[in-house]
Amino acid sequence: MKTELLSLEVQQFIEENLSSDIGTLALRKSPFSNIPMSILAGQIESKQKAKTKLALWYNTKNILFPSKLSIEQTSSDRCAMYKASLVKQGNLIDLTGGFGIDSYYFAQNLAHVTHLEMQEELSIIAQHNFKVLQQDNIVCHSTDSIAFLEQSQQTWDYIYLDPARRNQSKQKVFLLSDCTPDVIEHMDLLLQKTSTILIKTAPLLDIQAVINQLKYIKQVHIVALNNEVKELLWVVQKNYTGSIELIAVNINKDKTDLFCVNFDDHCIGKYGYLEQFLYEPNAAILKTGKFQCVSDKFDVKKLHQNSHLYTSEDLQEFSGRRFKIVNHYEYNKANAKQYLSNIKANITVRNFPLKVEDIRKKWKIKEGGNTYIFFTTLQNNEKVFIICEKINQ
Repeated sequence: MKTELLSLEVQQFIEENLSSDIGTLALRKSPFSNIPMSILAGQIESKQKAKTKLALWYNTKNILFPSKLSIEQTSSDRCAMYKASLVKQGNLIDLTGGFGIDSYYFAQNLAHVTHLEMQEELSIIAQHNFKVLQQDNIVCHSTDSIAFLEQSQQTWDYIYLDPARRNQSKQKVFLLSDCTPDVIEHMDLLLQKTSTILIKTAPLLDIQAVINQLKYIKQVHIVALNNEVKELLWVVQKNYTGSIELIAVNINKDKTDLFCVNFDDHCIGKYGYLEQFLYEPNAAILKTGKFQCVSDKFDVKKLHQNSHLYTSEDLQEFSGRRFKIVNHYEYNKANAKQYLSNIKANITVRNFPLKVEDIRKKWKIKEGGNTYIFFTTLQNNEKVFIICEKINQ
């Protein structure tokens, strides 16, 4: 770690260039003889990426930043806060500590956190930042986490890990067994050291496939931020054999929506024709795959088995977007030409043969405005477009 980066002059230079173009900045000569411009540009680029993702780190003086890849791979502060809300009392070991965001928030709720990170420089950066943030109940070790567990006689209340999703060639991988460390291979060792394991994975993982691979899963948290699924969190409880709970979480600016259902629930669902209001589930709910259960949970009717849009006569509370239906029309050339040509609207496609870009191009629909149009298929297999006004939550 270059302590020179912490000097007042260097920190001031970084602050003054947070709006600079990194490519242009990298071509300039460093104003500091002992610090290459590549190092300065790296700090600035990483801090730029942290502005909205890691507000505390961005706004705290004398924070050191790792490479932009580490920033891209780390949890956002709001997702980390959610994960930390699941642990109460005791201690935790973070086997893949990285920049330390998750460890920091876990430490808010626990007596002690152990942060392990193989890359020595990243471990040192995290340790420095914990000190700056006055979080003194975290101990950092730069070591191989599996070797550390094998050699340690200690046990923990929780083990947390976010297996690396890149192979030795730096290519992205998505299967749990291809990530490092391999949770499936080392599950017996992990369960010797704790009774509760929290595993963060990529949102693209197939939930059914992982359930088939991993034993003792108690919960799967599908964590979305502003309607974009960011991560899956698997809670493994030693010797657990009950129902697996799916918890869809959508974290918004002003509130957090929760939708809970058991993985083995087989809901029948209610179906109906278009009524006064239209509902689109948030991305976390869609990831659960429990589309039939949505109509039971929220007292709404599904439009079609594969459309994943819902309707009701009276306005209902709902975890997702809500719309007042203005009108709807069968999708044909005459109706499209009359109601779609050269307008401005937000377009969503659900179970429809055309893509959004094809519809925009064909009917010259501009993007934006206050009109929302859904192109979908109804229960009688009629192709329609539904013109709506969004209801503010």
